[in-house]
Amino acid sequence: MRLPVRLAAAALSLTALITPCAAQAADRPEPPAQVREGSPASTVDRVADFYGAYIDTVADGTDRLPDQLRAHYLTPALQHRLTAWENANHADGVLRAQDVPRRWKVRYDGSGTGHAFTTVVLTWGSDQHPTYTRLAVQSDLRTKLISDIRQA
Repeated sequence: MRLPVRLAAAALSLTALITPCAAQAADRPEPPAQVREGSPASTVDRVADFYGAYIDTVADGTDRLPDQLRAHYLTPALQHRLTAWENANHADGVLRAQDVPRRWKVRYDGSGTGHAFTTVVLTWGSDQHPTYTRLAVQSDLRTKLISDIRQA
């Protein structure tokens, strides 16, 4: 009979220790489970991969990596057009801004004439007062390289 009493006392002691921790954990919202996946065969996934990596490297202040990402994901013609745009506008041509967005989202918008079209939505500002930039991105279906970026 003594064993169950000891177990009950141990359980009560353990409950007294766990309850405050559980209450503190309940105060913090649990982040939603997010699954991200992709395929190197998907033109849309490549646009999402490019924007994710590009924004990370610009936000981190990495010197050469943004240029290396441009060389890997963008056509040479687009790289030249972006350089001209950046010189005229004194901003990053990929982001169409001088700052770094808080979030990005990529949505497929169709395909035709050898191209895939996506819309990239960049989120700026605070959660209470967000602003958005929408970019129309065109990719070459044969090479999967991004061949145009412009305001949507």
